[in-house]
Amino acid sequence: MFLFLVFLPLFNFIYVWILEVLIGKRKAIVVVAHSYVLLVILGMISFWQICLEGSFYFYTLGTWINCSLFVVNWGFIFDSLSISMVLMVGIVSGSVHFYSLGYMSEDPCLVRFISYLSLFTFFMFILVTSDNFIQLFLGWEGIGLCSYLLISFWNTRVQANKAALKALVVNRIGDFGFICGVMIIFYFLRTVDFALVFFCSTLFSRYYYAYFK
Repeated sequence: MFLFLVFLPLFNFIYVWILEVLIGKRKAIVVVAHSYVLLVILGMISFWQICLEGSFYFYTLGTWINCSLFVVNWGFIFDSLSISMVLMVGIVSGSVHFYSLGYMSEDPCLVRFISYLSLFTFFMFILVTSDNFIQLFLGWEGIGLCSYLLISFWNTRVQANKAALKALVVNRIGDFGFICGVMIIFYFLRTVDFALVFFCSTLFSRYYYAYFK
């Protein structure tokens, strides 16, 4: 159920184009928008199970980088913080989907906008549920890309293109700081997994506290 929450927006991004051909633009968008009702309901159930019952879950789908000591897995962590963010993002994204049905009902490119928004939601879920810094960076980059696409959606407007370019440049500055931070962490700890980094940082803090006391 937890992985279904994460990948549902990605499925929406893919099949909204298929549904447009099969049942028409309007019905396809309505189906995608109502899928976020299911997402929010499952998010509430997950929130109850994790936050109120005090449990947490780890999922590893496989390894996607394996280079000597640098090993990165496709991993997801579902704890009280991440599932709270998933629920909040799902509610906001679902609200935007339903609002777009009325506000942009006459726009001929509404399907493209909905697909961008679903992809943005997917990368946001990747960001908040990843269990390592590299996957977190992937989510961050995906959000930056989707932000550019959404800001420049009406690309015939000069101001929209300028704003999208500005957002792209500012995100690249953030990327540089992000990459430097990850490189420093890996240099000292030889890992990018959250669990190991947090464990090692606790040991370092205790060591330096005892040393300088």
